[in-house]
Order: sequence, then structure tokens, then C-alpha cells
Amino acid sequence: MTTLTQTTYELPPAIPLFDSAQYLDEHNSTLNQHITSISLSKVEDACLVYEYAIDWLREQQFHENNYKAYRSELTTFLHWCFDVAKVSVASLKRKQINEYVRYCQSPPKTLIGYFNVTQFKTDKSSGERLPNCAWRPFRGKKHLGVEQPYQLTDSALKTKLAILSAFYSYLMGEEYSERNPAQIWLNHSRFADKKRYQTSQDDDNILAFTELQWSYVVTTVEGLAEQSPQEHQRSLFLIKLLYSCYLRVSDVAARAGFSPVMGQFKQDKQTGIWRFHIPSSKGGKQRNVAVSSELLSALKTYRQFLGLSECPTSNDLHPLFVRHKAAARGREAGTLNANLGIRQIREEVLSVIQLAADKAEQDGFVDDAVDMRKLTAHNIRHTGITHDINLNARPLSHVQADAGHESIDTTSQYLHTSQIERSQSAQHKPINHLAGLD
Repeated sequence: MTTLTQTTYELPPAIPLFDSAQYLDEHNSTLNQHITSISLSKVEDACLVYEYAIDWLREQQFHENNYKAYRSELTTFLHWCFDVAKVSVASLKRKQINEYVRYCQSPPKTLIGYFNVTQFKTDKSSGERLPNCAWRPFRGKKHLGVEQPYQLTDSALKTKLAILSAFYSYLMGEEYSERNPAQIWLNHSRFADKKRYQTSQDDDNILAFTELQWSYVVTTVEGLAEQSPQEHQRSLFLIKLLYSCYLRVSDVAARAGFSPVMGQFKQDKQTGIWRFHIPSSKGGKQRNVAVSSELLSALKTYRQFLGLSECPTSNDLHPLFVRHKAAARGREAGTLNANLGIRQIREEVLSVIQLAADKAEQDGFVDDAVDMRKLTAHNIRHTGITHDINLNARPLSHVQADAGHESIDTTSQYLHTSQIERSQSAQHKPINHLAGLD
């Protein structure tokens, strides 16, 4: 990858992006500067992809072999996306994956190493973790001390694509990507007859809370906010915002190069209409989401609790969701007045969902409680869309715009009708609308 400015140490030609598991959540100024630079000059949503990748890797922290394989493949893949192809991960199709495969089969000689080295080293003077200048993403072999031509075996290639397929499955669950190009490539490759890879999305990723289940979530978080406002007023507004504006967690979570602020709530001076502005979402796109009167009321209540004016101005830089205590680690270690990251937001919402499921179970809704415990913060987005289409009768085109769907077909997938409803609506369909007219 490209070298960083204002550094006095030598960097490898491709910078490793993910440190060992024990250092994954630690602040690393070199990586933060590098990813931010890529977002500003090459691939706009690089910071967002990087946060997703870290979040995915966290799930493998306690599986050492998986973690090592996953981080190495992600580093190689993101190096190709960001520095070689200069494309967004979400935009890739089968053709681009084929180009990546060819790149891996014949990588630049400068990226081939012939001995094992650690990806990062600790600088003795500063204690900072720095990329190892001797590390290379591709491993070559020597025979009797002579470097052999690089060769990527079929087994290694299948492993690479299987890891990428798993990563894309995760990104699809987060609605960052609408397709899994790695799986599609595998299904059309020479490996397809040996192992057929599935292309369907996990059902859990498209589930929404029912009216009953969602009622338990809302009443639970309202009760928590009333009992412990210092801890849960934030939770209450967070859940209402995710639901009302169909937001992804990444839309309201801090990451390198992006800190959500109150000024994203904007009012049109002529019409008085409020909207929530998302400067960079999936694929680096921005959008504006209509703000309901109930959400606006919730915003005013939340700001009043924070000791702020009733409504934000367009230049209000107050963090959207402030930490309750200073961050212990990460890029904002020691900072109190800082936004929550993706992991913190997910954990906070998940704790509310689990408490709501407990209450539903106590009231005898055992099956609902079981289903609720399978859902996450991302399912709140699906719930808001589903409820607005099927319960609030919002036009599909309006929901499509607020949800940021590229196609109305994606929005239409949330339209649910029962067989009874379909039968009733079909009862009085005429065959000839002009019958009986002379």
C-alpha cells in the first residue's frame, strides 16, 4: 500500500491492516491515518468497510487459527480493493472477483515474502504497534536456498474465496452489500462440482419484530429510561431513531473519519420540515430521511435531558450518542465526550432486546421470546421498514427513498399480505371495467 506521511520508519509495500487479536481494539494511529487517507483520496467508504471488517474479526478472536487466516485474507483483499483496483467492496461483481483471483495467482514480486515474520512489531521507544517492514501478503517457497516461482494452489485459492464469501455474508446481513460476488464466483468456477456454495442469505438477517414483540422492546426501554435516566435515556432515543429512520448501526456509530453529530438533524427554513442527514452510508452514498413528529418529540426530550437547546442547529457538533464514561481503549481512549462505536451500540441495543424478551416470556409469550432473542440491532431497521409499509401504509417510493434502497424491488420484499387478505381484495375484481355501458 502507499506510504504514510510524517513517518520516520520504513513501511512495507502493503500495510497489514489488522493486528493480533489481543491488540485488535487498541488505538493505532498509523492504521487510522492510513485508512482515513484512503477514504479521502481513493475509496470513499473505506473507513466503513474497515470498521465492518474489525467487527467481523472480533467474532473470531477466540479461534486463533481462524483469526489469523481471516485477517491475512482481508488484508490482501482490501489492499487490492483500495490500492490496486480503487473500488468499493460493495460494488464488486463476479468479473472483479475474477480479476482479484488473477492478481493473487500472479502478484507483484515486491509483495512476495519467503520467510515468516509478524505483521506488527512494538516500537521499543514509543511502545506503539507498527507495521513490520519485512512483512509481505504472499508467501513464496525456496528450494536449496533458491526462490521458486510463486504458485497459488487450488486448495489455497478455495480457502481465500471461502473466507471472502463468509465476509460478504456478514456484509449482506448488515445490508452493506446486496450480493456475495465471492460465492457467485465459486458457483461458476471449476470447484463448483466438488462443492456447491450457497448463495441465499441467512433468514435471521431479514427478520423483523412483530407488533407484539416490538411493543415489548419499546415499553421495556421506556421503563429503563424512567427508572435509570442517566443510563438509558440514550438507549431510548437510540432505539427510536434506528426504528423511525430505518438506520443501520453504522449510520450512527463513530468510525475513522466520521463522528455522528446533532447537526445531522436539519430543518428546511421554508417548509419547516425536519430530516436526518446521513453523509455516508452503504457504498459511500448520502441520503436524507424524513423525521416523524414522534421522533422529533423524542429528540427534544433527549436533548433536554442532555442540557441542550430544544432543537439542534445545522452547525451543532454535539456528539449524537455520548459515552457514559471515558473510553478505555481504541482511537478515543480517555475521551469522555465521544460517540459510541459500532460494537458499543450493538451491545446496548442487544441488552434491551434481551430484557424485553425476558418480559415477554414472563407474560407467557414463550415463542415470541425465543424469536426475539435471535434478533439484533440491525433487525430494527427491517422492523421500521416492514411496519411503515404494512401497518402505516406509507407509499413504497417514500420508504425506498428513506431506506436508501437502489431498487423498488428491494423495498417490495417487505410487503407482506396473507392469503385471506389477498382473497378478499380479489373478490370484487371486474373482468370488464366498461361492462354495461352503451
